[in-house]
Amino acid sequence: MASKAEDITINYEEDGVLVVKELDKVILSKSAWATVLFKYVQWDKNKNDYGPERFSIRRYRKMDDEYRQQSKFTISSKEQAQKLIDALTKWIGTEGEVKAE
Repeated sequence: MASKAEDITINYEEDGVLVVKELDKVILSKSAWATVLFKYVQWDKNKNDYGPERFSIRRYRKMDDEYRQQSKFTISSKEQAQKLIDALTKWIGTEGEVKAE
C-alpha cells in the first residue's frame, strides 16, 4: 500500500506477468481521500498481448498512514471517455464556469 498519493498505482502482477499495466495517472485530489484517474492496459491471455487502452477513476482513503481503495469506476472505451468529456465540457464550458441548464 502507498503512504503518499503519488505512490498509488494500479500495476498488478500475477505469475510473473504484469496483468494490469499503468500507462499514466492524474491525481485529481489528495488529502485524507485521494481521487486518481488512471490510463492502463490489461493483459489478454488469449492474444498473448495487452488489450486496448482503458481508463479508471478510483477513490482511496488514507487509514493508518496508507491509502486503501474504496471505490472505482472503469471507463470501458475511448468512446465512453469522449462522451464523459463532452458532457463535462457542456456542463462546465470552456472557460471553467458551470453552465446553468
